[in-house]
Amino acid sequence: MSSFHAHPTADHAESGQRYFDDIYAQQDDPYGLRTRWYERRKRDVLLAALPRPRFRRAYEPGCGAAELSAALATRCDALLCSDFHPRAVATAAKRLSGQAHVRVEQRTLPQDWPTAERFDLIVLSEVSYFLPRIDVARVAHCCTATLAPDGVLVACDWRPDFEGRRTATAEVHRVLEGLGLYRVVRHEEDDFLLHVWQRERRSVAQQEGVR
Repeated sequence: MSSFHAHPTADHAESGQRYFDDIYAQQDDPYGLRTRWYERRKRDVLLAALPRPRFRRAYEPGCGAAELSAALATRCDALLCSDFHPRAVATAAKRLSGQAHVRVEQRTLPQDWPTAERFDLIVLSEVSYFLPRIDVARVAHCCTATLAPDGVLVACDWRPDFEGRRTATAEVHRVLEGLGLYRVVRHEEDDFLLHVWQRERRSVAQQEGVR
């Protein structure tokens, strides 16, 4: 899971801040993104599910310790990563240092979504369930507003309940499914749910002329 934050109410803002302050006070990789086989395998599943080998401009909010970001950077001409928590931002900046095509910024979402930019890949990995449903819907709107005509949207989320959750994973994915994009992948396990959608209405094989 990566960190993400919203401000629907003062209570939610304060509880969310405390949650992430507590976990980041212990270490800079609180979810074991670098060390757990589960996390490595999940990243590999997500990366394999992408319908194209390369992208022009990608956005990954809630990048956390930036292990997924590092993998995405190898497949993107430009990558923007963001997180609300300063320790996560510092960790991500260090992890991705020396890569001129990668930007790491501190952003609180949904209000700090980079609305002036356009992306052909948006990856919402372990972020949206930290938001109340109204802000999940706002994030979904931001995705459609900034997704390029050939854009791909990815959502990958932990399924079991945990402290800090605001919206069920199934509900997050229902909201995103409601955007009306073409579903390329649905992958469901006990632990996580992965969806990949795109604006293009043809399958991966059809786009390459395979019939």
